[in-house]
Amino acid sequence: MHLRPADRLGIQRVIAPKGVLPQQAESLDPSLPIAEDEVLIEVESLNIDSASFHQISQACEGDLARIEKHIIDLVSRRGKQHNPVTGSGGMLIGKVKQLGPGFPLQEKPLQVGDRVATLVSLSLTPLVIRKILKIHPKTDRVDIEGHAILFASGLFARLPADLSDTVSLAVLDVAGAPAQTRTLVQAGQIVVVVGGGGKSGILCLYEAKRKYGVTTVAIDYSDSAIERLRSLSFVDHVIQADARDGVDIMNRVLAATGGQLADVVINVANIPETEMSCILCCRQKGIVYFFSMATSFTRAALGAEGVGADVDLRIGNGYTEGHADLALNLIRESPELLRLFTETYS
Repeated sequence: MHLRPADRLGIQRVIAPKGVLPQQAESLDPSLPIAEDEVLIEVESLNIDSASFHQISQACEGDLARIEKHIIDLVSRRGKQHNPVTGSGGMLIGKVKQLGPGFPLQEKPLQVGDRVATLVSLSLTPLVIRKILKIHPKTDRVDIEGHAILFASGLFARLPADLSDTVSLAVLDVAGAPAQTRTLVQAGQIVVVVGGGGKSGILCLYEAKRKYGVTTVAIDYSDSAIERLRSLSFVDHVIQADARDGVDIMNRVLAATGGQLADVVINVANIPETEMSCILCCRQKGIVYFFSMATSFTRAALGAEGVGADVDLRIGNGYTEGHADLALNLIRESPELLRLFTETYS
């Protein structure tokens, strides 16, 4: 079969508008054949970004048949799972079906038959869904038959043999969050995690607590998330509140910490309009790290200015060198995390 020419960034896959990168594109061409430096993956499951799945579910009123049609229509139209409302995608697991002869194997060892999780967003990954097999609304996972294309620039991790696929998928989907937490948090600090009851929030709380003398504060809304957080030994304070109410969140954090604000605030909420709660509960010169895909830069920047908050606003980066191994090793070292992820995501 004649292959397409090599194209490390996948720009030849862009249908419209021409000249942009795949993530920015309105639509991609996911058809075969692959390029000389691409990888063809037979997809087993999509792990849709939490903010994206939440938005889709709300738009479809939780009806699984409507959610299925929405996802199929979206991917058929765009050639990728790229939610136009949230701008986010997710990641996938599957089996390597074909390797282009120009794929950089020295840098990224891979062979046909390997089962992998992609560590680049579905918002830039050419994707074809032939059939949706099952939707798992509690875990944002969609089992499918279909194929995806990984570019030469793409990141991936082999699925580990010692952890279940579902646990690995849940962990690798948010691997950047605990890796960034390791860099951000210092000994003795107060760390607040907004949206702390989800998978990324729990990993961030665990990683933060590994630093000596750190006080962890988790904020979430649902009863199930609060019950989960209260069962965890590494969470010092649990606050059940609506993170869209910034003043209430600030007062609740002050009450929980004896009148102190956070040194580091990490936002992993899956709903919009939570920026001000993070800014208001952070001390002057502290750090607010927005890992949530529902974040508005405009609301955060202008909101901080409006309340005179001299805080370091950072936009989350889903990639940190070694982040996949770091996140998986947290699960391996903690029976508490392993139990929780196994019960929640299997």
